[in-house]
Amino acid sequence: MDRIRTVLILDGQGGGVGSQLVKLLKPRLPEDCRLLCVGTNVAATSAMLRAGAAQGATGENAVVYNAAQADLILGPIGVVLANGILGEVSPAMAAAVTGAGAVKILIPSSSCGVYVAGVEECRLEEYLRRAVDLAARELGL
Repeated sequence: MDRIRTVLILDGQGGGVGSQLVKLLKPRLPEDCRLLCVGTNVAATSAMLRAGAAQGATGENAVVYNAAQADLILGPIGVVLANGILGEVSPAMAAAVTGAGAVKILIPSSSCGVYVAGVEECRLEEYLRRAVDLAARELGL
C-alpha cells in the first residue's frame, strides 16, 4: 500500500465532530502527513482550524477538489449523503466524497436518519476514538 500523505477531515454545522477528530488524530500523525480540513460552512472550517488542522477551506468546490486529492477522508456519515447534515451537503459534495479513491472513515449519526446495520449504539466520543484508531491503522501507526 502507498503511504498516506494527505488526511482530509470534512464536517458541517459547527464543526464539532471535525474539530474533535482533528484534536484526536493530529498528535498521532507522522510529520510528513498533511492534515487539512474542509467545512461545508465557515463555522465548521474555523472550528477545525482552531483545533489544529494545518489548512482549511470551505464550500462545495473545496470539498470536490480536496476529496479527489486526499488519501484518507474522515467525517460524519452525512458527508456521503446528498442533502446530508441538514442540507449542507450538496449532491455534488456527496458524489465527490463517495467517488474519491481515498479510504473513508465515517462517524455514524442517528441525526441524519441513517442507521448502519451491525454498528452498535454508543456515545459520540467512542465513535470518534474508534475512527481515529481506524485512521491510525490505515496510516500504519
